[in-house]
Amino acid sequence: MRARQVYLDNAAATWPNPPEVVSAMAHFLNQVGANPGRSGHQASVEAARVVYRAREAVAGLLGLADPLRVVFTANATHALNLALYGMLGPADHCVTTSMEHNSVMRPLRYLETRGMGLTVVPCSHEGVLDPADIERAIVPETAMIVVNHASNVVGTLLPVAEVAAIAHAHEIPVLVDAAQSAGAIPLDMQKLGVDLLAFTGHKALLGPTGTGGLLIGETIDPARLRPLMRGGTGSESESEVQPDFLPDRFESGTLNAVGLAGLAAALGWLNERGVEAIRTQERDLTARLIEGLRETPRVEVYGTFDADKRVGVVSFNLEDVDPADLDLRLNDDFGISARVGLQCAPAAHKTIGTFPQGTVRFSLGPFTSADDIDYAIGAVRAVARQVRNL
Repeated sequence: MRARQVYLDNAAATWPNPPEVVSAMAHFLNQVGANPGRSGHQASVEAARVVYRAREAVAGLLGLADPLRVVFTANATHALNLALYGMLGPADHCVTTSMEHNSVMRPLRYLETRGMGLTVVPCSHEGVLDPADIERAIVPETAMIVVNHASNVVGTLLPVAEVAAIAHAHEIPVLVDAAQSAGAIPLDMQKLGVDLLAFTGHKALLGPTGTGGLLIGETIDPARLRPLMRGGTGSESESEVQPDFLPDRFESGTLNAVGLAGLAAALGWLNERGVEAIRTQERDLTARLIEGLRETPRVEVYGTFDADKRVGVVSFNLEDVDPADLDLRLNDDFGISARVGLQCAPAAHKTIGTFPQGTVRFSLGPFTSADDIDYAIGAVRAVARQVRNL
């Protein structure tokens, strides 16, 4: 096999970005460059327009009617922390799942040490959640239900709409971690019944790092949500008290305007091509990858094998080979960029039975081709043959 570069780590950070992203960021740095909303001169006003266009683009893509309810953060972890620390306290109880990323689990475990009750609902070995288990975990003190939309380890899609319906029947808000689903599948938070949604810009939304946010649904009174930070917002500068209106209540400090220029361009690219079309392509390639890996002797693939029920994230191991060694061989000998280990989700790996060694993870993006998938399958098979012959 001829070694080349194949990027299969899009669940960590998308690459490449659409060229429009690079152009928009370069234009901002070269032609705008000012601090958005802090001054009255033309460049500052234009910078503020750039930020608002990004706000509108996010709201439009993810199904939120009011763009001012899009609160920009540095990433999904920042957004999740804002929601969790902002709404939960020692007297509360929270329900989550065993497939969550540490961006959810670590804040919840900390809040647990401060007196908050926590129930982690177990998922199946394939990472599948039974919504009825969520309902059984609800107690009178339950103040929030937190679920990821798609697992960053095995790609499994969780039944968010069903969980939301159960939560609302009990008048409990739902927070969804959409880090792996936003941009990868059509997503409308209002149709799903989601109250709070955290996203990141640098994965399936195809934007740059340092961009993300929290979408606050109409069902949530912003006064219920404590700011994670307080400081300068460019508004009500005569007051030493944090503004109480959106989005300023939660956006202290200068925003990453150049990054948001890139994010807006990325969302324009997604809208032009259509998330549904991208989803169809990635679903077909995911099915091709799963089938090829499963047909390889001594390879175990984790999660559901139904590509309709997962995003383009596939974890696997080769029998009797440490995943770190397998990843090194794939990178050094075949030029394949993947992710190895626990992917910052130890609870998920305990659920699927791969803790503490973890897995090798291939994750697809819009620029992944069928040829890339076939090459990656061939590389895994080549390593498997080499190991078998030792």
